[in-house]
Amino acid sequence: MSETMRAAVLTGPGKVEVQRVSRPEPGAGQVRLRLEGCGVCASNLTPWSGPDWMKFPTEPGDLGHEAWGTVDALGEGVQGLSIGQRVAALTYRGYAEYDIADAVNVVPLPEGMAGQPFPGEPLGCAMNIFRRSGIEAGQTVAIIGIGFLGAILTRLATNAGARVIAISRRPFSLDLARDMGAVETIPMEDHNGIIGRVKELTGGTFCDVVIEAVGKQWPLDLAAELCKERGRLIVAGYHQDGPRQVNMWLWNWRGLDVINAHERDPKVYVQGIRDAVAAIGAGVFDPNPLFTHDYPLERLDAALNDTRDRPDGFLKAVVRFA
Repeated sequence: MSETMRAAVLTGPGKVEVQRVSRPEPGAGQVRLRLEGCGVCASNLTPWSGPDWMKFPTEPGDLGHEAWGTVDALGEGVQGLSIGQRVAALTYRGYAEYDIADAVNVVPLPEGMAGQPFPGEPLGCAMNIFRRSGIEAGQTVAIIGIGFLGAILTRLATNAGARVIAISRRPFSLDLARDMGAVETIPMEDHNGIIGRVKELTGGTFCDVVIEAVGKQWPLDLAAELCKERGRLIVAGYHQDGPRQVNMWLWNWRGLDVINAHERDPKVYVQGIRDAVAAIGAGVFDPNPLFTHDYPLERLDAALNDTRDRPDGFLKAVVRFA
């Protein structure tokens, strides 16, 4: 077996090269994974654009954190995993044919998922956000932004017995939201028009829970407006392009509970991945139709650009190695 691998290296803003580099070796308590694929996350787009704080060239495989594959080598002391076992994992250089993961951050995949893509990190994020949202049967829930995350949250909220109002920019996304169980869909076009429509749909009381899943200022502003008094505002969008302002008067007046539903504890991430494996295995939701675009590693630039530009029918990109 070759001791080298192909890996993507970002060489400048909007520029990537696939280079042949040394294959990593697992240390104690680690495993090496031969990757089948890696999802492309919208959080990659700011580094891809080349902000002042970004350093080029990147380490091989850097920015890829949604990988899955098979266990290829075991470090000293690793137990409970075996060579050839198919897994999802929390890793951070997944735009490469191999990556290293701490064994505690590896989640086995059941045989019933053989051949299916499984970007564990975003699926786990969806499960963790849903858990922290506290959605219950009978509640009215607005979800702003129906991408990969918003679509899954729509299905999970609907399954929980909530009435979901989906708000998104693209007709494709609104069609998807209806497929995932949303009872009402609203184009994300006019701020006051959306507020008026939600007020009408809720008899003037607005929503028990509002999930903002875009990561931009306007959707965050809109989310607060759609919350009822003592409602719950869930920040699921990743706001990485600068500070935000909030209407604190409105937050105060309505007595909103505001939850920043992001995690940084690897144990919580991994539990979310385990929850996703269980939910998908039980048929709670099927993520496969949401993986709309596949790319080889040599076209990572196209995958990132399409994630940014979102052509019609685009929802989630995955890069494949096998």
